[in-house]
Amino acid sequence: GFRMFMGKYGIGVILIFMILVIGVMKPRFLYPSNILNVLTQISVNCLIAYGMCLCITTGGIDLSVGPQLALVSVLLGQFIVVRGMNIRLSVVLAVLAATVFGFVNGFLVAKFDMAAFVVTLATQLVIRSIAQIISDGQGMSMASPAFKNIYSGTLAGIPYPIIYMVVASIIMYIVMHWTKFGRYVFAVGGNVNAAIASGVNVFWTKTLCYTISGLLAGIAGVIFTSKTGSAQSNIGVAYETDAVAACVLGGTSFAGGIATAPGVLLGAVIIGCIYNGMNF
Repeated sequence: GFRMFMGKYGIGVILIFMILVIGVMKPRFLYPSNILNVLTQISVNCLIAYGMCLCITTGGIDLSVGPQLALVSVLLGQFIVVRGMNIRLSVVLAVLAATVFGFVNGFLVAKFDMAAFVVTLATQLVIRSIAQIISDGQGMSMASPAFKNIYSGTLAGIPYPIIYMVVASIIMYIVMHWTKFGRYVFAVGGNVNAAIASGVNVFWTKTLCYTISGLLAGIAGVIFTSKTGSAQSNIGVAYETDAVAACVLGGTSFAGGIATAPGVLLGAVIIGCIYNGMNF
């Protein structure tokens, strides 16, 4: 009974234990303002981790998420600052660019049965290079109040990034655990031959996972750029490691076929608490 319980809910138990320990040592850690702070800070990693979780569940991985953040950041700088375009349109176009690269990753992995590790490692370098070419290696200030509001705005006292994260969490939970696509993702990761025999379209299932990963990394890039207030081509370095860590902590199996959406959220919260607690 205990092993079953810990296998299923162990991550939650660990999180509660950790919060209590840090809370006893530094009571300020438990202030509502700090808890909102932690949740706001993990929003970017959490979004990336959801996309990563889908890729890992199909038995792959997406190493190109960090550069996708950089690409989005640099494009936002070009669109909003250099061209003076509408902010909403700029955000949509920049996120679309990351989504397209996600699709390219998925297409290469699914169509040619290439190793996801190799494909996304290659596109990681390609995307980062494109971001550096576009920005000429220079950072750019994004001082527009309307743009900064994407990160710094609040709704009923709750910072926007937390709201984005909650919405993404609900959508991911529904997608992974209540839809046909979600079942297909687990089937492909669990046993690809059995999935093919059951009539699952493995190509589209895998391609969609990487496309969604690109989309989520793109949205994370918008949030991050709004946070820092500058468009830079060198952001998002090693962000894939935090995302993978959040997935693995949350019970996503590298062998594929095993994952939960709430687990990923808990994993991201644990990493956020560790960083925040260490600061204290």
